[in-house]
Amino acid sequence: MKLLAIRLMIFLVMIMNLCSYSAPRSRSEVFAKNGMAATSHPLATQIALDILQKGGSAVDAAIAANAALGLMEPMSCGIGGDLFALVWDAKTKTLHGLNASGRSPQSLKIDHFFENGFEQIPIRGPLSLSVPGCVDGWYELHGKFGLLTMPDILQPVIDYAKNGVPVPEIIAGYWQDGIASFAEQPNFLETYGIDGKAPQKGQLFRNLDLAETYAQIAAGGRDVFYKGELAKTIDRFIKEHGGFLSFNDLASHTSEWLEPVSTNYRGFDVWELPPNGQGIAVLQMLNILEKFDLATFGFGSPDHIHVFLEAKKLVFEDRAQYYADPDFYNVPLDHLISKKYATERFELMDMHRARADYQAGEISEGETIYLCTADKDGNMVSLIQSIYYGFGAALVPDGLGIVLQNRGALFSLEEGHANVYEPGKRPFHTIIPAFVTRDGEPYMAFGVMGGDFQPQGQVQVLINMIDFGMNVQQAGDAPRVAHSGSSTPRGDEMQTDGGQVGLEDYFPPQLAEQLRARGHNVRVGNNIMFYGGYQAIQYDKKNDVYIGATEVRKDGQVAGY
Repeated sequence: MKLLAIRLMIFLVMIMNLCSYSAPRSRSEVFAKNGMAATSHPLATQIALDILQKGGSAVDAAIAANAALGLMEPMSCGIGGDLFALVWDAKTKTLHGLNASGRSPQSLKIDHFFENGFEQIPIRGPLSLSVPGCVDGWYELHGKFGLLTMPDILQPVIDYAKNGVPVPEIIAGYWQDGIASFAEQPNFLETYGIDGKAPQKGQLFRNLDLAETYAQIAAGGRDVFYKGELAKTIDRFIKEHGGFLSFNDLASHTSEWLEPVSTNYRGFDVWELPPNGQGIAVLQMLNILEKFDLATFGFGSPDHIHVFLEAKKLVFEDRAQYYADPDFYNVPLDHLISKKYATERFELMDMHRARADYQAGEISEGETIYLCTADKDGNMVSLIQSIYYGFGAALVPDGLGIVLQNRGALFSLEEGHANVYEPGKRPFHTIIPAFVTRDGEPYMAFGVMGGDFQPQGQVQVLINMIDFGMNVQQAGDAPRVAHSGSSTPRGDEMQTDGGQVGLEDYFPPQLAEQLRARGHNVRVGNNIMFYGGYQAIQYDKKNDVYIGATEVRKDGQVAGY
């Protein structure tokens, strides 16, 4: 018996070592046959599921969930912001991309910033505004792939906005920060507070103005928002507060259907949208990391984390230099995502030392929601929507129940820069939906929230699954690393110390010291950086079922039927 006990103890130690890189909490994957939804709020997921069960498409469910999150998680998203989506059409076996981001005001010239002493565009306020593209994005998606009517799709959230929705724990914390910061802004506390305070965990939050706004959009279509009374209200409010976004800017807005771009990573085709977003940063990082045998390094090893960080820093210098609205700048897209270019960048890396002097090759914390849906016909949606910083520009037009985004703050004021401010231009964007196919078949719709962290988070999920053999839930639960301090499309230059590395403290404690020995500036903690939020739906072709995952760091839920 004593020998058996010793052997059992040895076995348990071995298991503990194998699990030493796991997050302290996790859950099983979710399986379903007929449809699935994954969002950052359980009630938004339920709304999407109800839409699917009523015969709605994956797109109908995604729109319904997005509208719900505009009510339930207003610091992160809403119709005052922009939208991007990738849609897998099972009938044609085609992946479609939609860029529903808005443009800068036509009447605002760059000289206004210089004349008023600005070196960068303010993060908040009327000068940070661009046209909200979300509503037009909904109608573009619905026109191509919708089955139910828009009144049917929006009615569930209208009911919640009128009757109240309970606030979950993590979202309540974000809400508290917003009320503390913006309570004095016009209409803000009246719209987002309860009895003059931030909603507390479990309290019912109502937004009667938003219910009416949604009802008008459902009945009258996208033109109500861009050419009707809602547009006139926005125009009037912005003029009163010294801004330039106008009725004409709203009326002239259009979204763009475009071809997604991809790279093949160890047999998996990873798809992203081209700039003005940062999606191709994922492809560039994967092309570099493919040069390494990550599986041999082992998850959480110093070599694994070191090469990931160096690849990120290399790619973000290109991001700062070249990512911009292609209508105004000829982005060298094919070159940036080529394997040949990745080889050139790879050769700059030092396996034993962190570098702080990377430059672009020759050729920010944000609030966001990501969701994905899948229906009984095999259609899948990867959708991301945001107002950028928490509560966006903190501007709430009279009586609409929405806050406007501050995406215009991401322009550069450096003349000649690819992302320099110009009237009617789409700013550099951080929000990026992702999709993976294998042998021409859908494999996974997924995304990771969190401003500049999004490419870093997407790459970590992918290598966790492809290189380290994790399942779709484990890939999101595993501890994360984040790097900040690279050059940015706003014009910031890479920090002279190479930037900061954040490690979640679920990694072994010796990892931080091992990375510091290679020259990385490491901090350990679960709240020192933003480590994103993750949702995914994987398609299991062999069993013809969906497999869902959701972020353990958020309030989210994945469910199917």
